[in-house]
Amino acid sequence: MPHLALYTFGVLKSPLADPAPLTREFHESGGAVYREVARHPGYIARAEATDRSLGAGTDFDSDWGEWGEFAVPAWYGKGRTVETSALAATLSLWTDPRSAFDAVYTGPHRTALNRRYDWFERTGHPGYVFWWVADGTIPTWQDGVSKLEHLHDHGSAPHAFTFHHSFAPDGTPTRIAGTKGIGPKSDQVR
Repeated sequence: MPHLALYTFGVLKSPLADPAPLTREFHESGGAVYREVARHPGYIARAEATDRSLGAGTDFDSDWGEWGEFAVPAWYGKGRTVETSALAATLSLWTDPRSAFDAVYTGPHRTALNRRYDWFERTGHPGYVFWWVADGTIPTWQDGVSKLEHLHDHGSAPHAFTFHHSFAPDGTPTRIAGTKGIGPKSDQVR
């Protein structure tokens, strides 16, 4: 049975190293959000750096194992060093869109989403993309970047889609019940 890959990407208003209160709030909320999402039904796994405990500098410097080399969209123009990196990205696997939707729009993640414009720039680009992968396939960061850029340039398609314009593994358009009016307008590209 195929699994649903989810790549998220956002450009922060200030570098991750910024000691300002808003940056600290963003950092401090991450642990609780990840713990809750990982317990959610339908969650399978997420990319985690294998060397994070070794004090690796940035996501660009980390070893992501089978998730591949860290990559960002071409339109990301901020830094890549510890002092200048200003991004947040995730890559995860789910059983289905409904499970991912429920995890994203409830609990601590929903609380964090309500604060997104405090932390993230409005870029005019989608903040996430889904695509189906075969059972046993681990998506890579580059896969996520390619899918997000395709979504931005061409809109939803069976190989790159959003909650609001989703597709079944066979390419048939689907609708997740209860999603109308939920989520940012950027979810509704083209």
